[in-house]
Amino acid sequence: MTTDIERYIISHSDPEPGYLHGLDRQTHLRTIQPRMCSGHLQGSLLKTFVQMLRPRLVLEVGTFTGYSALSMAAGFDDDDARLHTVEINDELEPLIREYLARSPRGGQVVLHICGLAQALDEIDSETGGAMFDLVFIDADKREYLDYYEAVLPRVRPGGFILADNVLWDGHVVDPVVRPSDRHTRAVKEFNDFVAADCRVEKFILPIRDGMSVIRKL
Repeated sequence: MTTDIERYIISHSDPEPGYLHGLDRQTHLRTIQPRMCSGHLQGSLLKTFVQMLRPRLVLEVGTFTGYSALSMAAGFDDDDARLHTVEINDELEPLIREYLARSPRGGQVVLHICGLAQALDEIDSETGGAMFDLVFIDADKREYLDYYEAVLPRVRPGGFILADNVLWDGHVVDPVVRPSDRHTRAVKEFNDFVAADCRVEKFILPIRDGMSVIRKL
């Protein structure tokens, strides 16, 4: 997507909420990899998914600074809906909590600063082992397949998994991948596995760096 096309799209879309604009700016000022932030276009898509699916229990694997979590929470129409988001980097916690407090739906977001296995145990203790309606995976690409296998049994039939960055800057179609390029190899392995998985329906949406939309049968 060219810069001009992106500007055109943004100018013909609803404006970014002020608290999300502030979070995007602070992400660029206070982190070393701000491009990991979902941003307005992808955030709007995630919000729309939530508005369409009307989930009561959402899991996010990889919070970063919280933009995607708050975008999804903005789509809730049920005060009892909950989004559990998991982030391993505890240095990001102050920024995440700062903007959870500024969001109208931030109180429905539960932050877990730990690994996925521990977070799932904590969520099971709180919910009694309830199934997820929606899962968004956007964490360490080298662990995508492990994340997928960990969460799929916990997604209800008809529920969805969204996986971000599955085109990996176009490197998924490189004819040769260096043995040392573990990220590209892992993303390609994940994509191939999901494509062959008869437990789900799936397609890749070419927004930003690619998003897999996966429905559990």
